[in-house]
Amino acid sequence: MTDMICVGAIAGAYGVRGELRVKSYCAVPEDIETYSPLWSEDRSRQFALAILRPIKNGFAARIPQVATKEDADALRGTALYADRDQLPSLPDDEFYHADLIGLDVYDTGGVLLGRVKTVQNHGADDLLELQLVSNSATTFLPFTKAAVPTVDLAARRIIADPPEGILPDARD
Repeated sequence: MTDMICVGAIAGAYGVRGELRVKSYCAVPEDIETYSPLWSEDRSRQFALAILRPIKNGFAARIPQVATKEDADALRGTALYADRDQLPSLPDDEFYHADLIGLDVYDTGGVLLGRVKTVQNHGADDLLELQLVSNSATTFLPFTKAAVPTVDLAARRIIADPPEGILPDARD
């Protein structure tokens, strides 16, 4: 497991006075401010984020090092990470996406299906994108209790019972 979790991203400038447009990936979006200081992925930059107000698709925020629109635009696309120990511990049936990426996925008979490549959410439930071992293709597995009955972070594996039609047919 990684010691940092991505909690948001800088989407660019908001206005001309150095304010930033920030997207939060937190369950409670406003919580991103409480995890300050935030870091760039390589830990080369630290950000003391202060939310000013909610805006469409995120927040207008300020970072002390950013004074101009150009400074803010230069940070566009910067992912914001919090130290894991700053984040709340999760119930047994909830997981940080970062902890699922890279886990091996086995079917209920013990056959390796693939590895979790990404975790996606397009408005409903989370989807695990699996890189399949059978043909190197990818497929999406619903991250529900029925399709994924077991997640064992200690063993770095997931037991899945994929719904019919999720996996390519062996005859193809």
